[in-house]
Amino acid sequence: MKRTIIASLFLIIACKEEKKDISTQAVSQSQTKGNVILEDKPQANESEEAQKWLEKSIEGYFKADIGEGAQNMQKITTKDYFDYKMDAMNVDLDVDGSLTEKEFQNKWKTKFDTGKAGVGVGFLIAGQDWDEIKVTKCRLISANGNTYQYDVLLTDKELKAEYPIKVKVVKENNSFLIADVLQEEPKLN
Repeated sequence: MKRTIIASLFLIIACKEEKKDISTQAVSQSQTKGNVILEDKPQANESEEAQKWLEKSIEGYFKADIGEGAQNMQKITTKDYFDYKMDAMNVDLDVDGSLTEKEFQNKWKTKFDTGKAGVGVGFLIAGQDWDEIKVTKCRLISANGNTYQYDVLLTDKELKAEYPIKVKVVKENNSFLIADVLQEEPKLN
């Protein structure tokens, strides 16, 4: 009888150890797919994070001190886009380093759609003056890796102005930056 009880205990212990090994293997296999290791908790939707960042950054840009516009713009854009937009804003102006329209197009045509640069107008909006700019629409158009494009509508209710733009956001070094803004040329009435 004692031998039966002892044998039963060994059998029970052996079965528990085997179940433990099987369950550990099952968890390990469910967390690994090929060479990609999946995390236990689901990742937040990065395009939604980028969208929230974009909305906050745009509205923050227009609330900041106007005298620091270029520095504030530089904080939320990639270096290439910043240089491109500064050139676009200064086309044909009598300032050091300004380009003619043709020089601007030749310099940037391989990296950007120069027809949508917003030549001669400000960053994000075509208006020179604004009261309070709000993001009234921000819809994801496309996502490719760490690049997201949004259809954005900026509105200034006080001045009754709307500015439709398309904004490309990239994730670099764990932060989001504006990599391009497609602005329609202002329509003259």
